[in-house]
Amino acid sequence: MKIALIVENSQAAKSATIHDALTSVAVPLGHEVFHYGMYAPEDKASLTYVMNGLLTGILLNSGAADFVVTGCGTGMGSMLAANSMPGVFCGLVIDPTDAFLFGQINDGNAISMPYAKGFGWAAELNLQDVYKKLFEGERGLGYPKERAEIMAKNRGILKSLKAVTCHDMLTVLKTVDQDLLKAAIAGEKFQEYFFASATDAGIRDYIQSVLATAPVLEPA
Repeated sequence: MKIALIVENSQAAKSATIHDALTSVAVPLGHEVFHYGMYAPEDKASLTYVMNGLLTGILLNSGAADFVVTGCGTGMGSMLAANSMPGVFCGLVIDPTDAFLFGQINDGNAISMPYAKGFGWAAELNLQDVYKKLFEGERGLGYPKERAEIMAKNRGILKSLKAVTCHDMLTVLKTVDQDLLKAAIAGEKFQEYFFASATDAGIRDYIQSVLATAPVLEPA
């Protein structure tokens, strides 16, 4: 599975801690981790929680990622922004129990975590435990087990509902504020990771056309 990590600007100083915790769990399980930034507070490409959501939608709908790990100070802003995108089902995860229940009941494709609120001593251990509960074993099996069938049915209904209430991702990209879009895809490693993994030709082509008109960011 291709896991994308996206870190919001207010929490960029913790980027290495978050990335290290994620890779320490996900890579031994056979997953790939792609860090789309931010990497440090001084990065030229600065991501707000709204941009986190837009970038999440781009990566999941294009096939560049199978799962997104993001967050912000409380985790709520990035979750709301991500869930505004078509095809994105993002849960707010604070602890390992949240991660387990989200994986088994909701089986979404993104999580948002609080990286300021409650992020104290031994926070990296909580991150590791969250990722273990999320990525070890099969998701979507239901909890409790006897409710697995109705939970799977409800996930399908939710997907159908979102398909009706949201525009497709290409339409979103063409109609969203183009300066916001350019800022969301301005990360140092975005082009390297995205174009190597994205499978949706329409989204790839449109992103390429946007990048062709975007200003070049000077190194920090």
